[in-house]
Amino acid sequence: MYLALYRKYRPNDFDKVVGQEHITRTLRNQIKNDQIGHAYLFCGSRGTGKTSTAKVFARAVNCLSPKDGSPCGECEVCKALKQNNAIDIMEIDAASNNGVEEIRELRDKVKYPPTVGRFKVYIIDEVHMLTTSAFNALLKTLEEPPAHALFILATTEVHKLPATILSRVLRFDFKLIPTETIAKLITKVLASSKIQAEPEAINLIAYSGQGSVRDALSIADMCASFANNDIKYSDVVEVLGISDSDTIYKLGSSILNQDVAGFFKQFESVVKAGKNLLVIASDLTKFYRDLLVLKTCGVKYVEYSDSMLEKMQTLATTITHAKLNEAMQSFSRIENDMKYSLNPRLLLEVTALSLFDENVKKN
Repeated sequence: MYLALYRKYRPNDFDKVVGQEHITRTLRNQIKNDQIGHAYLFCGSRGTGKTSTAKVFARAVNCLSPKDGSPCGECEVCKALKQNNAIDIMEIDAASNNGVEEIRELRDKVKYPPTVGRFKVYIIDEVHMLTTSAFNALLKTLEEPPAHALFILATTEVHKLPATILSRVLRFDFKLIPTETIAKLITKVLASSKIQAEPEAINLIAYSGQGSVRDALSIADMCASFANNDIKYSDVVEVLGISDSDTIYKLGSSILNQDVAGFFKQFESVVKAGKNLLVIASDLTKFYRDLLVLKTCGVKYVEYSDSMLEKMQTLATTITHAKLNEAMQSFSRIENDMKYSLNPRLLLEVTALSLFDENVKKN
């Protein structure tokens, strides 16, 4: 059976966890100094490494001879914990086990000592899905667990957790991964999998992951299948249903240059190509944002090809801050409305027309 890239290259030690050095360094030091807590909270956006880090930490605290705080992978305990039937690391999906009865059952089981390691680790994923009664049942165990028990709670919505839970755990906030870091990882993963890819394609995949390593690797997987392991920039554009930067430039610049006919001509070709109009609105918002950044801060904070950057810099010098800000806000406002609109095309066109001067619209 084919194993997805994000599963195949899941980190098995702290060195392979990308973009979360502020967390892995702390966890390493706790293991080195034998200052391991009894309850941890890993929170942050999806695909940033919460569950992967939890699994590495669960093995590391039980490892007989950890290497720089990471599990060695060679001792008896590490080998035993790699097995799928290892009962010293329990993964619980709170989304489907969110009732008070399930937590009471966990509370009864936590009394039993580990079979091979030093700790019995309970990883509760999506912990915010627990009911109020379930949280109450978990409180006492979190506060005074047996010496051999260690809890790792993971969530994407930390604001839904009761203050009583938050006060009993060591909290670690996982941040979104920078596009450049994701691009480097994808380059390594594709090379290891003998998959060819253009640098521009890798950058677009990394950007499309929106800070999530898992999302980016899933996109890379789809693109590899679509392109038969030879990924071009155009393949990524086709798979994601987005428009390339040149198309967005033509659309965005036609509005700024007050070219009504040019806008509708370009927009018609986008619609006929079957592009997702919600993505078009989002891309236009980003385009105007990037023009504003170019105008005020320079090229350091935007990512485009050299030829596109040159065109955008020239365009930015001819447009005022106020106009760019107005365009960015206009398309940003309609993104949510388009999801529920019966005619998203008309909504996008009306928004674009509102940005043309009155004398232009009369001609």
